[in-house]
Amino acid sequence: MRGLGIDLGTSNTVVGTPEDGIVLNEPSFMLVRTKDPNRALAIGHDARNLVGRTPIGITPVRPMRDGVIVDLESARTFVSAVIKRAAPHRPYGLRPKGVIAVPAGATPLERRALLEVGHEAGLRKVGLIPEPVAGALGCGINPLEPRAHLVVDIGGGTSEVTAICFGGILSHRTCRLAGDELTNALYQYLRTEHNIFVGELTAERAKVGAPETEDGQSLVVEGRDAMTGRARLVTLETEEIVDALRPTTTGIVKTLTECLEDLPAQAIGDVMSEGVLAIGGGSMLRGLSQLLEEAFGFPVKTAERPLTCVAEGATACLEHPEVVAAYSN
Repeated sequence: MRGLGIDLGTSNTVVGTPEDGIVLNEPSFMLVRTKDPNRALAIGHDARNLVGRTPIGITPVRPMRDGVIVDLESARTFVSAVIKRAAPHRPYGLRPKGVIAVPAGATPLERRALLEVGHEAGLRKVGLIPEPVAGALGCGINPLEPRAHLVVDIGGGTSEVTAICFGGILSHRTCRLAGDELTNALYQYLRTEHNIFVGELTAERAKVGAPETEDGQSLVVEGRDAMTGRARLVTLETEEIVDALRPTTTGIVKTLTECLEDLPAQAIGDVMSEGVLAIGGGSMLRGLSQLLEEAFGFPVKTAERPLTCVAEGATACLEHPEVVAAYSN
């Protein structure tokens, strides 16, 4: 095995290899014993499904917040478990190389923490690549060509818009409004408008399910009645969910359009002809493409695989180290 391409996201961790493509796509969650926090009991879906129902003595952990590491020890434990699951049959003693996608707006300290965690978790050589660059590469765009490309990445912890050209970043904007805030907005909407308390997983499923639900269909949400405390079901129309999320999505788009102020005039023509590339789970929300087109004034193309294209690009960087070298500064 030549190495691993890793998208260590706030909501999901995706890992690919040059030989097998995507080999792991799991939520960025981990369960540990309170008395032994350095050993993962479960990761991914197994851990995520127990959120809100964990037994006493077991703690759910999210090692990533806003796209960066919040605790070195838990991140090291999580990444070690991810590598063990993604590459269980590697020859004894052979440590794989790794390319990890990092938010374009990550600070030097945050980047250094990722490098440290990667090395200590079992990677032999670690390279970092900005997420919008990896996403563009995963969608078939050459980030080294002398043409400007505008990439909008709406992930779980951060939303970013980045203009790239010829191995460098032309302009960049980031905001902390992203997928987690969209989930929280839906939770608050259900609390105030329908008087029902729902779990985090329920709100997340309703948010994710809205883009996949056909027009005219509805979603059923289960929760606890705020007045009586009894279990209750609420039927939501898809458009109602979209309306509940609209204030948050508008805030995201407003922040990201500020990137255009820093975009060189010569690059405008490139973006007009190429369009804006939208990646990340948030790009799948209904009506977001239209909202981005109205705000940016450019056509918007959503990636064919918005959830995995960053990991695919990071994996491709294993065979194209010149991309990592160009964007490492």
